[in-house]
Amino acid sequence: MDYRTLGRFGVKVSPICLGTAFRGYWAGQSDEKTCIRVIETAVDHGINFIDCANFYYAGKCEEVLGKALKGMKDKRDNLVITSKVWSRIGKEPNDQGASRYHIMREIERTLKRLQLDHIDLYLLHHFDPDTPLDETLGAMSDLVQQGKIRYIGACNYTAAQVVEALWVGDTHQWAPLACLQNQYSLLHRGEVEQELSGRCRQHGLGMMTFSPLAVGLLSGRFRRGRKPPKNSFWAPDAKRKRFKTVMTRKVDQIIETLVKAGKELDKTPAQVAFAWILDHPEITAAITGPDKPEHVEEVCGSLGWALPTEVRERLDAVSTTE
Repeated sequence: MDYRTLGRFGVKVSPICLGTAFRGYWAGQSDEKTCIRVIETAVDHGINFIDCANFYYAGKCEEVLGKALKGMKDKRDNLVITSKVWSRIGKEPNDQGASRYHIMREIERTLKRLQLDHIDLYLLHHFDPDTPLDETLGAMSDLVQQGKIRYIGACNYTAAQVVEALWVGDTHQWAPLACLQNQYSLLHRGEVEQELSGRCRQHGLGMMTFSPLAVGLLSGRFRRGRKPPKNSFWAPDAKRKRFKTVMTRKVDQIIETLVKAGKELDKTPAQVAFAWILDHPEITAAITGPDKPEHVEEVCGSLGWALPTEVRERLDAVSTTE
């Protein structure tokens, strides 16, 4: 495993980050033991970057991750654990947002569920327009000073919001943003390439990207004009209408290009899709969301080889945003 530094910061993380939302677990397709085996398999393969959130399955995913970590105490100190705050987790008025009240309360709940005394990267899950940034970032910086978190990050921020957050933090000499987390794939290139990559280079920020396979669409299992495979995210009747809308001719052309590239390189379409993301120097890590241990093993096959320039150019061309 070739580890990468998180932007200009010294901590080193694996280019594959394990996401623990456990989509199959949400849908009742995987039990707790399977989820723990997924985490153990990832760590055994050298993945040291693990992403979670208090919102995932009402805190259950943090609990599962905590149980897995408890079973590998000898490895905890070599893992970079994240979680998030902002999302609505209850019906009360302060059960959402990035206020000092909510942040300080939720970090304690997160640490209890994870059975840890600190987490390494605490991410603001979204921008909160109802709370002043100085309140939010002041609370996050205080958590760094208290030793409950090591680094601060932000998810789903626009470039303007990132710059404002950096300015507010710098003005008060608070702990700075270290990492961003945004959606990025061959089907979703715009916001990262047009706005955020430049800010990452300019300010030395790490970048984690989620949904690298666009909820499985880039796995090669889904094609235009065909029914989604059984037991997939897109299989239920409620999802099929959305699937038909999403699976445009252009999307199918991108998938076809991935499939052909995979055959040429003796790789799966998913491995090529991950390799394309990681071929961008601004990207620190791509987040995988496996439901089974074998999914971890497949995505790790995207590492240890270089994406040929000709293949990169083909994928760039077919997925260019008009």
